[in-house]
Amino acid sequence: MMLRRLLLPFLIILSACTPHGEPATVSGDWPGYGGPDENHYSALAEINEGNVGRLGLAWFTDITDGGSALSAPIAVDGVLYYASGYSHIRAVDAATGKQLWAHDAEAWKTAGRKMRAAWGIRGLAYDRGRIFFGTIDGRLTALDARSGKPVWSVMTVGPDDERYVSGAPWVFDGKVAIGQGGADFAPVRGYVTAYDQNTGKQVWRFHTVPGNPADGFENKAMAMAAKTWKGEWWTYGGGGTVWHAMAYDPKYDRIYIGIGNGSPWNQKIRSPGGGDNLFLCSIVALDAKTGEYVWHYQTNPGETWDYNSAMDIEFADLTIDGKPRSVIMHAPKNGFFYVLDRETGKLISAKNIVPVNWASGIDQKTGRPIENPAARYPDGKAAIVYPSPFGAHNIEAMSFNPGIGLVYIPAMDQGRVYTDPAGPLKGWRHLDGQRISTGTGAPPKGVVPDRPATSFLLAWDPATQSEAWRVPMPGIRGSGGTATTAGNLLFAGNAGGRFVAYAAASGTPLWSFDAQTAVMAQPITYRAGGRQYVTVIAGSRFPSAVGLPREWNYRTQTWRLLTFALDGKAKLPAPTPMETPVLDDPAFRVEPARATSGGAIYGQRCSICHGANAVSGGAAPDLLQSAVPLDRAALGSVLHDGILTERGMPRFEELSEREIDDLRHYIRHRAREVLAAEKAAAPGASQHRGLNEGQ
Repeated sequence: MMLRRLLLPFLIILSACTPHGEPATVSGDWPGYGGPDENHYSALAEINEGNVGRLGLAWFTDITDGGSALSAPIAVDGVLYYASGYSHIRAVDAATGKQLWAHDAEAWKTAGRKMRAAWGIRGLAYDRGRIFFGTIDGRLTALDARSGKPVWSVMTVGPDDERYVSGAPWVFDGKVAIGQGGADFAPVRGYVTAYDQNTGKQVWRFHTVPGNPADGFENKAMAMAAKTWKGEWWTYGGGGTVWHAMAYDPKYDRIYIGIGNGSPWNQKIRSPGGGDNLFLCSIVALDAKTGEYVWHYQTNPGETWDYNSAMDIEFADLTIDGKPRSVIMHAPKNGFFYVLDRETGKLISAKNIVPVNWASGIDQKTGRPIENPAARYPDGKAAIVYPSPFGAHNIEAMSFNPGIGLVYIPAMDQGRVYTDPAGPLKGWRHLDGQRISTGTGAPPKGVVPDRPATSFLLAWDPATQSEAWRVPMPGIRGSGGTATTAGNLLFAGNAGGRFVAYAAASGTPLWSFDAQTAVMAQPITYRAGGRQYVTVIAGSRFPSAVGLPREWNYRTQTWRLLTFALDGKAKLPAPTPMETPVLDDPAFRVEPARATSGGAIYGQRCSICHGANAVSGGAAPDLLQSAVPLDRAALGSVLHDGILTERGMPRFEELSEREIDDLRHYIRHRAREVLAAEKAAAPGASQHRGLNEGQ
């Protein structure tokens, strides 16, 4: 095996060339979220292990739309398409970066509370001359790829429906499929819908969890699923949203959908008495023509930890026990790596990629987890459970290199304390305006995970279910999305601000670039004008800066689209140092009780963007550095009037005047804590967070 991996880089490069050394006919495009083959892999090898040291910045474009830009671009026929904010789509010349057209769907005008999910557009799809994308308000739109003009647009959700769209569409056989998110915020029942690419008319829809039995079931699959639920689950929505990954399999003409967690998380509320709660936390195979159920594999029966299976679904042909197998590879949140038979959905193997304690393993005969009963926090007893709801693997794209035989996973090792909420479970309801409706409670004082959270980039052998190598990452969620190539290369960014090329076989870093901000989005590679390029969006998406060697500041970092090629000569402008002091008003008298109340409001509504404990990581402004909370009228205009919605800041019109004042007490309290800590750490130094040097 070791000799094979040492020789493979040379064999791969040779196999990608004709006898005269010219590139063989391989796809030079990256037309959808998963790349040419759903595996975030490209057969291009012009940039390879031997010459990647010559890689340089070819061109870049600043992104100034506001909101998130954690998106994967696509590239087709020499044109690069990318999304930013809630609804901006742009086309640029893939070799030069020259803008060809721009389209703004203006989703902020109609999204309302859906903007509180804090997601922008995470991916696009191209097929038959059209660009497809979803928006936070629930629309799916088709644009003419040449002009950027809308061809059609459909609302995929109902009136006053709290579902939203943030994930990429999937295209296949003249159809385009889209799912939604929202189950963490409201009573939502998940479904996936396929539309005709030409007309936007609905072709089929598949619900992922059953509705009220009194209304009848849409199909036999829903009738089967309903037998695995208890109580009046439909009053909670049930969850099961398909908010991220899917995969189309031309071999069987199926689309596989990755299904999310329950709504609420806590099964004792959602489905009292237990049950598997199909099809939560499952991969479901559907007939691509009709949307009819074919098979399912459930990673977490009766899940109660937010261990959804919305992560990447990737394909491989592996030799297992001496026999060729067409397989699905899947690394959901729960810490296990699964290899499934693509035809039948049966488990081939599963092994944990990080330490887990909710289960001791996966039963090979039944495919079910061997659960630890204590992990379900029975009778309201708190339980420290690994992994946390962030998961061992989340939305940062994994990738598979078929020549080397390894999967590359942005991984995390961290735990969370689970317990029931205070008060009776019966009759529990989603709270109006609450950020995440989990159905779980605050941990008892002093009960915390027993080891620090860490993150790393993991190379995993799916045939042997064993680790090949790993690279530690900065911070608690430090590894960005990945892409791999036939040139024995793996590209991945990190939260520390580097974009890195690794030797895919060994994990040896071969080249890196200082992006001046976090690089968490997944890269792509493509050919334009006879030359290979690598592109990635750089910008700090996640709200917490905990554990990072460099604190990314919303006001001083610049989101950018970065594109690289061999011998690229472009350079980023030097960052301008800027003082970012923590502000305070000495005349403001903090009342402890009101600061405590404001802290609860902040945690429910603000922390998803502005960071836990008001420690911002660059996804949104640092409120301790902002003058807005110092001015009562200004804060009211932002929260009640929505004067910043176009920039991605949602309204919170339900907050009372007193609650807004409580927020001010909390922010001032935290500002004074930070100022006191800085003064104690550096007596006599100026009381601010510094100049963000190096950004």
